[in-house]
Amino acid sequence: MSNVSTHLHGDHSANKIMRNVIIALLPLMFVSFYFFGIGAIIVTVTSVASCILIEYLIQRFFFDKNENTINDGSAIITGILLAFNLPSSLPIWMVIIGSLVAIGIAKMSYGGIGKNIFNPALVGRVFLLISFPVEMTKWPLPLKNTTALTDAITGPTMLSSARNGMFNGHALSKVIENTPSYIDMFFGNKGGSLGEVSVLVIIIGGLFLLFKKIISWHTPVSFILTVFIFTGILWEKNPNIYMNPVFHILAGGLMLGAIFMATDPVTSPMTKNGKIIFGLGCGIITVIIRTWGSYPEGVSFAILIMNAFVPLINNGFRPKRFGRKRI
Repeated sequence: MSNVSTHLHGDHSANKIMRNVIIALLPLMFVSFYFFGIGAIIVTVTSVASCILIEYLIQRFFFDKNENTINDGSAIITGILLAFNLPSSLPIWMVIIGSLVAIGIAKMSYGGIGKNIFNPALVGRVFLLISFPVEMTKWPLPLKNTTALTDAITGPTMLSSARNGMFNGHALSKVIENTPSYIDMFFGNKGGSLGEVSVLVIIIGGLFLLFKKIISWHTPVSFILTVFIFTGILWEKNPNIYMNPVFHILAGGLMLGAIFMATDPVTSPMTKNGKIIFGLGCGIITVIIRTWGSYPEGVSFAILIMNAFVPLINNGFRPKRFGRKRI
């Protein structure tokens, strides 16, 4: 029996699901263009185009030549999500390498859509982070926070600032003075990757997917709630060292990861209880990495680690079998 987690319900076809996901991602894409300018447009267009081209070439030369998989829209979504995990200043050739890893290694090497174990966009992102750490940690500030017409001015992310304050023994109140307000963080006026900008728009996209029944609430809520509770305990223990839970929810890629990445039907559990366990694990690993790990952000690593546990979770929380007689 295959452990592939993708299941279609009712009148949902793969094309319809992908189309709705793209619709949910578009507002966030336009917000990233607004805050980061031409750099965001170049990164997004490059990522989407290279993902489509790479999947087409692999399908053409290594799979059934008569089958055209790029029409299902999954390559477009991978390209958009990969771009959302990148800084707007990343060189084009690095974006293309990330697309090659995401599509060629994380997706097509397993047989294509519905068969991959790990989230392709996150695999591409982590590969670039490990291979090009300097370029991947240069975060352009929003254009409205600079006097330049380009997005060349960079600064540390809020998570990086918090980590530096914690490890250097500085009071976090001093660190917070140099970070955006929670209002700016919520609406998107902050530095970071393209998809980290606006929590508000991410929530709107998530509500749209919930309304369309493309995703369920179980993974996002358990993921976010776990981070909130875990960081709340640490903050209550020592507020001079640990950031408060609201900061952790609004900063970094938590909301993007919880709503758009961890809910990927192919790489997440099938059952409701399995989804809750998946989100719980993602939340715990995220906080551990953010607090004590080598990187200030742990969302991508957390989701990929939990992707590896999906077959085990599916075996432990199998859906009920209908029509089976009790013995």
